[in-house]
Amino acid sequence: MPRCRWLSLILLTIPLALVARKDPKKNETGVLRKLKPVNASNANVKQCLWFAMQEYNKESEDKYVFLVVKTLQAQLQVTNLLEYLIDVEIARSDCRKPLSTNEICAIQENSKLKRKLSCSFLVGALPWNGEFTVMEKKCEDA
Repeated sequence: MPRCRWLSLILLTIPLALVARKDPKKNETGVLRKLKPVNASNANVKQCLWFAMQEYNKESEDKYVFLVVKTLQAQLQVTNLLEYLIDVEIARSDCRKPLSTNEICAIQENSKLKRKLSCSFLVGALPWNGEFTVMEKKCEDA
């Protein structure tokens, strides 16, 4: 009798396993809400931009820290994350790496060291969990 129960349990489990199996095409992240403009002063935009600049400066081989000069636009797209597309103008500062916490930096005025870039950052965020990821980064001379 116990053998029949196990056999019936196994037979019931097989169809469930087949239904639960993931189809790779269905695993793609769907866009719930397409890119829409959002105010650059939004707290989440500021957090994402701060994070993107931390990552940019960490990865940059430049000896100086870059700062945001101007936020050109910010857009939000909702998928399984909040995805912020932020376009900014950044410039080399007068602060060398590594930056200390109490250091105040200004944009570089020395003509030989002056450098400006236009950057687009796509940052995936779950701000309520403190999770941020730079998904794409594109910078070019301004």
